[in-house]
Amino acid sequence: MRKFEKISFEQFKKDVKDDIELYHGYLLPKRETVGAAGYDFFALYDYTLKPGEIKMIPTGIKVTMEHDDVLLLLDRSSMGFKYNVRMCNQVGVVDSDYYNNKDNEGHMWIKIQNEGDKDYIVKKGDGMCQGVFVKYLLVDDEDDKFVNRVSDL
Repeated sequence: MRKFEKISFEQFKKDVKDDIELYHGYLLPKRETVGAAGYDFFALYDYTLKPGEIKMIPTGIKVTMEHDDVLLLLDRSSMGFKYNVRMCNQVGVVDSDYYNNKDNEGHMWIKIQNEGDKDYIVKKGDGMCQGVFVKYLLVDDEDDKFVNRVSDL
């Protein structure tokens, strides 16, 4: 099963803010059209990225997926084309075993940089990246230590 979820309020307080209204007010990622491959992730709050600035942005989201899926977090095309803003790692790779990890419940963050010459202004609820699910393949002679673990998933 593939499913987006909000992180717990306890994790939200640690990573974002102790604000129950903000917690209840943000949206899970969604596709805008029937033909869209990407699920839009939305800003939790307003922020501005000055030229040359880099920021870590929390999504408030975790994801569960099939063991042979990966979620790719990608720039929205308008970020680069219109504003010269991009994710620092270009493509975020979220593995299926990141969900509910002990460190942060699998809370996904993005790190973006403004390489343009104007402020990049984001309002609460604006799309800030997109996620695309992809199946991946394994080599036939996979290490035995993973074979049993995959069958347990």
